[in-house]
Amino acid sequence: MAVADPYLAAVREAVARALAEDLAPLGDVTSALLPDDAVAEARFVPRRDGVLAGRACASEAFAQLDPSVAVEWAAADGDRISAGQVIGTVRGPLAPILTAERTALNFLCHLSGIATLTRAFVDAAAQGGAARVWDTRKTTPGLRALQKAAVRAGGAVNHRGNLSEWVMFKDNHLALLGIREAVTAAKATWPGKLVHVEATDLDELQQALEAGADAILLDNMTPEEAKAAVEAAERWASEHGTRRPLLECSGGITLETAAAYAATGVDLLSSSQITQSAPALDIGLDIDTA
Repeated sequence: MAVADPYLAAVREAVARALAEDLAPLGDVTSALLPDDAVAEARFVPRRDGVLAGRACASEAFAQLDPSVAVEWAAADGDRISAGQVIGTVRGPLAPILTAERTALNFLCHLSGIATLTRAFVDAAAQGGAARVWDTRKTTPGLRALQKAAVRAGGAVNHRGNLSEWVMFKDNHLALLGIREAVTAAKATWPGKLVHVEATDLDELQQALEAGADAILLDNMTPEEAKAAVEAAERWASEHGTRRPLLECSGGITLETAAAYAATGVDLLSSSQITQSAPALDIGLDIDTA
């Protein structure tokens, strides 16, 4: 038996919910008035430059309404696209094309917006160093898998997908559990899980290093403070004959500051902006009827 693709399952579920939201209880009462034999050809055309993401959702919107509607793409997720470029074509009966149009565009514009902003962060970080950009769990409820795929399309990498993937101690956990106690408990209880610890200063960094954390989040540090933390971690690792943990900067990472943070030598920069605050990329569906 073939194993279902979790991403495609998430696409089908999200699109089904979106169509139900648009069509309950009576369906598309406007498109129902169109002649049954009306057919059309439509073109997806961006109104401004960006990065494409969300093709699977757009295609699925038409497929769920009428499998006879054919969608062909001239660009792939992750491609840079230009205003006025035809990135995809839709052909088939007019009524389902018009019914699915807004659902398809809602997903395509939203996810392409995430990919576009993500690529801007990736390009900005590259000006300062080799640090990768990754996302957070600050996503729209129910759309995380789709938004994280859009982040990948934008050239960044994904942080944990949910709370079961690895152990992450942040300030509210550490208010009750000390860093050493927290890491020790995590490694005893979940020996196969990566343990990620938040540190807000060099003292907490030192505690996390000594406790054996696999990754350390440098939270709300300035670039100067982050650089000092990287140097301290490198020094500690050299003294102990081991590799330093993965180091991440989070908090205050913007397009304007990404290069400065990347130049500190950290491995990763995280920002919730790429999923929480990305503006939609304006893409239209230009329709010709036969």
